[in-house]
Amino acid sequence: MTASISDILLHWYDRNARILPWRNPPGEPLPQDAAWPYSVWLSEVMLQQTTVAAVKPYFAKFTTKWPTVFDLAAANEGDVMAAWAGLGYYSRARNLVKCAAEVAARGGFPETEEELRELPGLGAYTAAAIAAIAFGQRAVVVDANVERVVARLFAIEEPLPAARKAIRVRAEEITPQLRSGDFAQGLMDLGSQICTGKSPRCLLCPLSEQCAGRRTGEPERLPVKPPQKAKPERRGTAYWIERDSGVTREVWLVTRPGQGMLGGMRALPDDGWTARMDGTGHPPVKGDAQDCGAVHHTFTHAHLTLKVVRIASYDQPSGKGEWWPIERIEEAGFPTLFAKVARLACNQS
Repeated sequence: MTASISDILLHWYDRNARILPWRNPPGEPLPQDAAWPYSVWLSEVMLQQTTVAAVKPYFAKFTTKWPTVFDLAAANEGDVMAAWAGLGYYSRARNLVKCAAEVAARGGFPETEEELRELPGLGAYTAAAIAAIAFGQRAVVVDANVERVVARLFAIEEPLPAARKAIRVRAEEITPQLRSGDFAQGLMDLGSQICTGKSPRCLLCPLSEQCAGRRTGEPERLPVKPPQKAKPERRGTAYWIERDSGVTREVWLVTRPGQGMLGGMRALPDDGWTARMDGTGHPPVKGDAQDCGAVHHTFTHAHLTLKVVRIASYDQPSGKGEWWPIERIEEAGFPTLFAKVARLACNQS
């Protein structure tokens, strides 16, 4: 009898699974303690559009500071946002707090894919991943790695994003009734280590004989991606407003509005560039201004050039904010953009 795709992949995964701090060893019984679904959920939220290497230190920090979902539910949102700083896509951090509160109110995580979808911030992929990996439910888990493997395995020629329907159908066909969580993680590992975006290592792939994409001679062409649109260029100004308090040097920091780009994060005041293609606002205080240069940053939707202006002032800037010791600026929990600004301003002082 010919082995099925799921049998072959699970056999490979049992011997080649990555060792990750949030992963249960393949084939082992699922942990029964409450910390297990919390770890799966936290890692899956962190891993969205981010690499495993980037997530590992954040996962360690969060699980040390907030060991359970109940601890996270009771946490100050500002502290969570600061701990998340640098991981990107900050709406995920806000939803993390909301979801933790909802799970705590329920007394724990629901176990089915349908109930998990009801939680704040959990889309189809995350709900399926938690149901399969944390609770052993049969669920079809499709992330970018799985998408690539399945598109090549069945030589799906339709371009993305329209191809996702066919990819989902094929993934449904090959997902086993048992060990669907291990199967999904096996596909993820295969996609990250062997069936990579460029230069797939087909000679090492356990599914090479079943792969229609390999038989085309151009597996790296799949999945077919639509042409990329050019990202618009944005410009703006950030203000490094500092004073000498008599005890230490301080800089004026603000908290960005809860909704919108970098929402809820501690930052430096700026000229309103997020509301327009180019910032046209004014600094929140008068004083001697010094041009410190500019930083460049790329978001998913735009490239940004942010001019940095230092202002020495003893006046209280307009609007809400706080004076922060410059010697402790690394503790401010800036998103990556404003961490770049702070480094530039500090290097110019």
